[in-house]
Amino acid sequence: MKTRLIFTFFFSLLGILSFAQTTKEVKKEKWKYKPNFMIGLDALNAGASFFSDRKLYEGFISSKINDNVHAVIEAGFEKNIYQKNSYDAKVSGPFLKLGAFYMLAKDAENEFNGFYVGGKAATSFYTQEYMAVPVRGYGGSNSSLAFPSSSQSSYWIEGLIGGRVQLFDSNFYIDVNLQPKYMVATSKQEDIQPMIVPGFGKSSSKFNMGFAWNIAYKF
Repeated sequence: MKTRLIFTFFFSLLGILSFAQTTKEVKKEKWKYKPNFMIGLDALNAGASFFSDRKLYEGFISSKINDNVHAVIEAGFEKNIYQKNSYDAKVSGPFLKLGAFYMLAKDAENEFNGFYVGGKAATSFYTQEYMAVPVRGYGGSNSSLAFPSSSQSSYWIEGLIGGRVQLFDSNFYIDVNLQPKYMVATSKQEDIQPMIVPGFGKSSSKFNMGFAWNIAYKF
């Protein structure tokens, strides 16, 4: 009887220890980060730059952090002019965006295919120049003022709604997304709201919408 109890206790203890070790390994494996990177270029806006005053070049690097969450870094450069409502302005400068997105739905055979939503915080440090700013003169007459080139900065947040799909059996992907944007803060020259902010677009309103059509490569 004692022998049976000893063996029962011994094998029960082994079972508990084995289960605990397996659970620990599964949990550890679940949160282990495996280096992976996807690099992309916004081909649509880069191509449109050849046919418009807006020169926009933007790319991104993303990496899967866990099963559904991907971190993303975007950077770019924009040069543009604004000629509307008697304003004449030009801007140029780099911008940077940091954020993450969550895969809402993904392909069972390829976890990088699917639809996602996310958000980013963004900033731009740029140079702007006003060749003409409309002002109301004496007696209601209209005139304009010019302001020299100056350094400015802007900060905004933007959403991310999109999807990506693999091109055949290659490491290339098509990544398309919409970017609803909201301006949080911006510097001003002579209390004038900036007409254009690199990476944000025309900023006469706090809200804006961006669109990107990327060609990406997964390493």
